[in-house]
Amino acid sequence: MARVLLTALIDRFKGAAVGTFVGDAMGREVEGWSWEMIRARYGLLQEVGEGIYTDDTEMMIGIMESLQEDPRFDPALTAQKFLTNFHPFRGYGARIYGVMARLRRGMSWDQVGTDSWGNGGAMRIAPIGFFFYDDRDRLTRNALLCTQITHKHPQGLAGALAQALAVGIAVEKGMKGEDIDTLAFLEEIARRVQDVDPHMAAELRRVGEIDRGGELEERIGRVAFSFLRDVSAAGAVPAAIASFVLNDNLRDTVVTAVNCGGDTDTIGAMAGAIAGAYYGFSSIPPKWLSCLENGEKGRDYVTSLAEQLALIKAQHKGWI
Repeated sequence: MARVLLTALIDRFKGAAVGTFVGDAMGREVEGWSWEMIRARYGLLQEVGEGIYTDDTEMMIGIMESLQEDPRFDPALTAQKFLTNFHPFRGYGARIYGVMARLRRGMSWDQVGTDSWGNGGAMRIAPIGFFFYDDRDRLTRNALLCTQITHKHPQGLAGALAQALAVGIAVEKGMKGEDIDTLAFLEEIARRVQDVDPHMAAELRRVGEIDRGGELEERIGRVAFSFLRDVSAAGAVPAAIASFVLNDNLRDTVVTAVNCGGDTDTIGAMAGAIAGAYYGFSSIPPKWLSCLENGEKGRDYVTSLAEQLALIKAQHKGWI
């Protein structure tokens, strides 16, 4: 039984991490495009393209590296990982340059952030969700700490917490082979987010009102017309979660997220993380994987980090 559980855990951890990478890389191709522009150019964008990741995946890697060194989660260590990995060509938001400059000057991790309501905390948070999937209180505490390094606005904090919870619940349900009850899933997330930002909680509950029926392109249109899909946490996180709950496989989840337009790399990254956490790494199309960049901190590195974190988690749980 322990071997079966370990195999399932590795599959979910790798799925969430590489799902982030895949959604990020696919969405990068059309970042900032409207739903109509994507449809006019591609009909339906379904391929990864160049496979280059953005700041979303680079910052996720920093969290994974931090957890590998200290599984309790250390925000100071994580902040230093962000600084070490910082490559401007990955497309960081303007405020992050100030954060990195303050870290470089030696300021404390809890003093460098800004009052940002953006989705930058949520885009990278998947490792907190999957590593602490079995302890909602620790997940909540660490998601907020991780986000506070850069984002201190209640909406930015709530968006990251919502995304981390979605990933954590998806791992738990996927491990057990249980179906996702959409309304219960959304309500558990919204209830924990409520005290951080009521508006985010309301937007999450609104996801449950969207019709799941029809063809894939119809579902994409519903997400496109239901949310702003911009760089705000309240505009992007509900769109990513909607992309997951409106579909029944990883491929359609990611395709929905990147084709709905807006901040497509981040919405794709978040949707890919949730779907990967639930369906597992084995559900990611091999063709997509083969397109991902694979340099020093590329596909194989991300996959290996996720597997190492799964082994650390399994040791803590007494499975190995």
